[in-house]
Amino acid sequence: MGFVGKAVLYTALLLFANAAAADTAAAAALREGDMRKLVFHAEPKPVPETAFGHLDGSSHSLADYRGKWVLLNFWATWCAPCREEMPMLANLERDFGGDRFAVVTVATGRNSPQGIERFFDEIAVDNLPLYVDPRHDLARPMAVFGLPVTVIVDPEGREVARLMGEAEWDGPEARALLAALMEGS
Repeated sequence: MGFVGKAVLYTALLLFANAAAADTAAAAALREGDMRKLVFHAEPKPVPETAFGHLDGSSHSLADYRGKWVLLNFWATWCAPCREEMPMLANLERDFGGDRFAVVTVATGRNSPQGIERFFDEIAVDNLPLYVDPRHDLARPMAVFGLPVTVIVDPEGREVARLMGEAEWDGPEARALLAALMEGS
């Protein structure tokens, strides 16, 4: 590739990188309420392609969601804040879920299948995946050391933001921020 070709390629990559940064910067500017706890990274971080399970025995990974924005939530049946925010995550999935967005919930650590099903039954949530990470195979490399932790993953499969603790995920602040991310991509 000649000098001109390299210059064109470099310029295209630079413009693409700036567009991606602008998209997250626009969303970051919308942080209000609980969303002030959401930390956007200066550069997107790769996420592991580690497999995690489903209660039905199937195996999955975050690569299954490439092409979508993902709100990845790590939780456990014993986690009181998780119980509070899970219905909000279900509302967000109901209203935003589809071809461009998914809420992915992963019970990490010791959570019995019966306990997970009972948890969802008690809070009347039936539209979120029953994923499990019993040995922290996904949570550990993603530095999840407390619960709940919610990670925003871009359509290329990179972590762009993280919120530690619970949040009002179906509130107007979260909806505006997520809509800005999806509109920018």
